[in-house]
Amino acid sequence: MIQTFSSTIRRKEMDAVLTCMVDEKIGPGEINARLIQTVKEFFSCAGAVALRSPDVALKYALKALNLEAGSAVMISALAPSWQIFAIEEAGFKPLVLDVENESAQVSAEIVSEGMKAGGRVLVLTESLGILPDFESILALGVHIIEDVSQSAGGIVPEPSAEGDSGKNSSSEENSAQVKLGEIKGKRAGSFGIYSICALEEHDVITAGGGALLFAHGRRDWPVLKSVVENILPVEMLPDINAALALIQIKEFYRNEQKRKEIHALFSRSVMSGKNRTFARDIENLSTVWSFPLVLNSGFKDVKQYAQKKEIEIRAAFEDCVFSRRPEEFDKACKNAKTLFLRTAVFPLYPRLSRTQVEKISKVLLTLP
Repeated sequence: MIQTFSSTIRRKEMDAVLTCMVDEKIGPGEINARLIQTVKEFFSCAGAVALRSPDVALKYALKALNLEAGSAVMISALAPSWQIFAIEEAGFKPLVLDVENESAQVSAEIVSEGMKAGGRVLVLTESLGILPDFESILALGVHIIEDVSQSAGGIVPEPSAEGDSGKNSSSEENSAQVKLGEIKGKRAGSFGIYSICALEEHDVITAGGGALLFAHGRRDWPVLKSVVENILPVEMLPDINAALALIQIKEFYRNEQKRKEIHALFSRSVMSGKNRTFARDIENLSTVWSFPLVLNSGFKDVKQYAQKKEIEIRAAFEDCVFSRRPEEFDKACKNAKTLFLRTAVFPLYPRLSRTQVEKISKVLLTLP
């Protein structure tokens, strides 16, 4: 059975974690500090902190914004469920927004309506690695906390770079790594006041658990730093997790190039079928997170069909905000409801063999 997800743990990651265990330094320490430096370089941010969980990260980000108790915080109905619980635990009111059917993202129009309903802050979740229309959302003047857990590494190229972005399909991994890493533009994580990158099992960068919280702007980092400077050790990311995240970030572009190559093959397989992919621009460097597909038929039928071919698929939004409270958001979030029920993710990760890729491609081509 080809599993839906794989963390792409190779020898480098295993050696890094093993070294922590041999040195008996598994709590927060030196490697956590090294991870922070790597994060600053990768995301081009002013400062960062590595924490035990994404909900803790969101609570600190909200605290740094100094909101009044009970303020409304806007989130996508398809955002991970930890967001709504973290907002409520922090003493704020979650305002759940619908999404666009074509991209699974919130739009400026949707956010504008949320602001009219009292929304003060937007947690902008870039689901499935797809980047939203940042320009129009930023024009609204709303405070943004980005969630780049599935879009880390994504970039909006500068106009001069757009013409060259389609050339990043080289099969030579080292050359591709340089190209992807050196494209000029604004990276995912640089559009919000603060940004969160969860490091959970199925996120695009994993540490087996944890989260990064960072500020892109030089003026914003001192505020966040003052909030987290007295953080408890129990809330910090242990070195044993930081060691895994450190290698994952260093190997990101190599892994991403492989994901893009597989994504291109899968996309060709579904072009003539009844099922559709989401509107996204892979050439302009949106991150590949699995292979999501909006199904024409019921999820259960497609899952059974794939299972007969020894391929596991899962619901793309199986633990989203909507899934936790469907009756509450049923009427206001119709697009999110449809996507929640009909979007599946197929296996797509660097460790897939050529035989496995061909097998999945054939199944995508013949889906009901």
